[in-house]
Amino acid sequence: MAHTGTTTDVLIAGAGPVGLSAAAELRRHGVRCRLVDRLPARLPYAKAVGIQPRTLELWDRMGLVRAVLEAAVPMRGQLVHVNGAESARITLALPPEVPYGFAALPQYVTERLLEEYLAGLGTSIERGTELVSFVQDSDGVTALLRGASGFTEELRVPYLIGCDGAHSVVRKTLGLSYEGGAFPEAYMLGDVVADADWDLPPGYALRSEHRTDDGTLDDVLVCIPLPGAGRYRMSMKVPPELGGPSGAAGSPDVPAHGLQGGTGPGLSALQAVVDRLGPGPARLSDLRWSSVFRISHRIVGRYGAGRVFVAGDAAHIHPPTGAQGMNTGIQDAANLAWKLALVVRGEAGPGLLASYDAERRPVGEEVVGRTVRHATRGIGSDRDDMTTLMLREAQLLVGYRDGPLAGAPYGPVEAPQPGDRAPDCGGLSTPIAVHPVRLLDVLRDRPGHVALLYGAEATGLSRAVAAARAAAGERLPLDVVALLPREGEADSVPAVGAPAYRDAAGEFERIYLPDGATGFVVRPDGQLAARFPLAATTAALTDCLRALSVPLRDPVVA
Repeated sequence: MAHTGTTTDVLIAGAGPVGLSAAAELRRHGVRCRLVDRLPARLPYAKAVGIQPRTLELWDRMGLVRAVLEAAVPMRGQLVHVNGAESARITLALPPEVPYGFAALPQYVTERLLEEYLAGLGTSIERGTELVSFVQDSDGVTALLRGASGFTEELRVPYLIGCDGAHSVVRKTLGLSYEGGAFPEAYMLGDVVADADWDLPPGYALRSEHRTDDGTLDDVLVCIPLPGAGRYRMSMKVPPELGGPSGAAGSPDVPAHGLQGGTGPGLSALQAVVDRLGPGPARLSDLRWSSVFRISHRIVGRYGAGRVFVAGDAAHIHPPTGAQGMNTGIQDAANLAWKLALVVRGEAGPGLLASYDAERRPVGEEVVGRTVRHATRGIGSDRDDMTTLMLREAQLLVGYRDGPLAGAPYGPVEAPQPGDRAPDCGGLSTPIAVHPVRLLDVLRDRPGHVALLYGAEATGLSRAVAAARAAAGERLPLDVVALLPREGEADSVPAVGAPAYRDAAGEFERIYLPDGATGFVVRPDGQLAARFPLAATTAALTDCLRALSVPLRDPVVA
């Protein structure tokens, strides 16, 4: 057995979308990491296929979004059929200031794009390498890795992240509770082509149900469009000959959770359901893969202990309704990575890491509860207006106002406040660019915190820029950007000691509702950290730093 000293800062177990996202964010922040996965190759399964607008915003800031947009297909809506008749047609519409819509992309393509992005940062997946066990103490984590050949390595690292799925070794070793339950039904899943005559509009998913006279759901077909002519990921209840519908939970052919490891149902089994429930005749072909799966809903009691954390399915699993799972896990990774980066670099105290559980576990609890509710009672059971429902499904309402890092509110109550997502807006201008610039363009490739200082008067902006930089000093990576209101020459931006843009279309003013000269701090994960009057820039940035670096305490090892 080889013994490796501390040559990396973070070990990540599991190279699915969440582990890849954690590694990409850490490397983007300059943190050394190793990413191991027990599988010898990427699985060709279109498991998680929905890409939410919030995830696209995060990928935009990383510089990954163009590759995703070129590979994905738009999700425009969903048709709902009940007993052979269309009962609803849902359009996936968002407010015009939201930069991205809903998209669909097979998980294996998402993983490939993230893997290529990570390779560009100098890190690759160590495939066929399994995390066997680990122990931690107040100074670090000692992990035992085993390769495909049986070679073992003992590795010493400061931190460990478990992105190793629903059966997580990391979660089990930590002894974290994983409370919840499972649906009794078994389902089958297939990646298949339906011929061109099938009556589904492009970009629309289908949910077709059969209900008995008393309203009981006894048959269902869900089809999600994928890239490729006529290609869909289809899911449906398992028929009796394959272990369902009754007694499915006890069938030896159906896994306790997740996908079946062996041979899945054949094309004829999928065709039979489409013949019963499809909106019209369709011949299926080109079955890439199929499987049988069950749906569980569980969440950990806490998202980590000491120097070890869990994210994604290792922390929460739930019904696939609304494509919330993978996207929630990717946001787990984005939340944790920038905090770990600050702590590893010595720019924040280890106490900052406690905010990961404080911010993300309430989100996980809400997602689990909502997806279970929607799976059992329908998406309309929440009685939200359609705009709120779409924003929540798009994960644009995720916020941390009650979290430990949110600064004091300031300005109109309806304005974005600390803890909220920092909304995008368009219509920014510079004297050089002849086309409007979006706020996401300004934030792109800035991995740290960004102070947005809004004001009409150049002298006041210059003072605030200097105050922000002085308050951050060497302690916090901080980019400073000045924003001027639309009044004045659109192509005239005064020198204020920082990159400056004019709110030429007035969108920033309309969306952010600045109360006169106002400052904002945007976190690396795209949430607002602070909002303050520009005259109080020094005090506001000092408070923001204090939230990140105090208390300077060692992590508690469970």
